[in-house]
Order: sequence, then C-alpha cells, then structure tokens
Amino acid sequence: MIARLRRAADAFGVLLFALLFLVFVIQITARFVFNQPLAWTDEAATILYLWAVLWGAAVVCKDREHVAFDLLYQKAAAPTQRRMALAAAVLVGGLAAWALPGSLDYIWFMRRESSAVMSLPFHWVFLPFGLLLMALVVRYGYRIYRLLKHEDADLELTEKTDSL
Repeated sequence: MIARLRRAADAFGVLLFALLFLVFVIQITARFVFNQPLAWTDEAATILYLWAVLWGAAVVCKDREHVAFDLLYQKAAAPTQRRMALAAAVLVGGLAAWALPGSLDYIWFMRRESSAVMSLPFHWVFLPFGLLLMALVVRYGYRIYRLLKHEDADLELTEKTDSL
C-alpha cells in the first residue's frame, strides 16, 4: 500500500514537471516562432513550478535527499547526534506545527482572490504550501517518536546509496 502511494506521489510530481515543460515549450514557440506571447503561459509556468517544488519537498523527497549542512553532525558521537537530530526535529516540526493553523486560514481566505490571467482561485495556487507544512509536522513528529524510542536507523542523515 505504501509503495503504491509513493509511486502515485512520484507520478504526480513527474506530471507536474511534464506540464511545466509543455507550458514552457508552448510559451517559447508562441513568443519566438509566431511572435505572439501568451500571458497564460507565464502564469501557468509559475503556478506549476510552485506546485512541483512544494509537492516534491512535501511528499517525494526523503529527509536524506534534502540539502543538509552536517559537518558538525558527522563529527559528533552517537549520543550527541541523537540530541542534535532531536533538537532539529523539534525545531522544524514545531515551527511547521506553529505555522500550520495560520497558513491554512490564509490559504482558505485566498479563495476570494484569483490569478490575473487564468482566474484560478488562489487557494488552489497556495494549497501545496499547506500540504508541505502538514507533511513536515507528520514527518518530524514521527522522527521525534523514533529518536525518543532510540531507533538508530534514521539517525544517519547522509545514507550511502547505490549509484545509478
């Protein structure tokens, strides 16, 4: 079940990037081949890019795939690494949890406004930010739980992976 959901999330991310590429090609073709720039392509590209980045950060990327500055972490002893990981999880998860209610309220409030060209309600534009915050709360809540249970499997931030 989890593998199927992960494949669906990956497929949606691929779809977002494919649509972004298609809009980009339409935009270039209209502008440079037909000398008729299309306003909706700029807006669509911006919205699709926002969705692709926030969807990827919220659902597709694992913690170890995000950029991390871990020089001190890698040099620290295991108990210190656990405390550092716990502090980071509490900080990131706590800030996301703190920001979530106000952000969701603002996203819902923005349903009254719409984009200039495509007239897309802004709550649909900003929805992936709410999803990102919810994903951070769940992900880091689970990480805190695992760290407090002394499950060391997720302490490693930079796991070695097989090269392609």
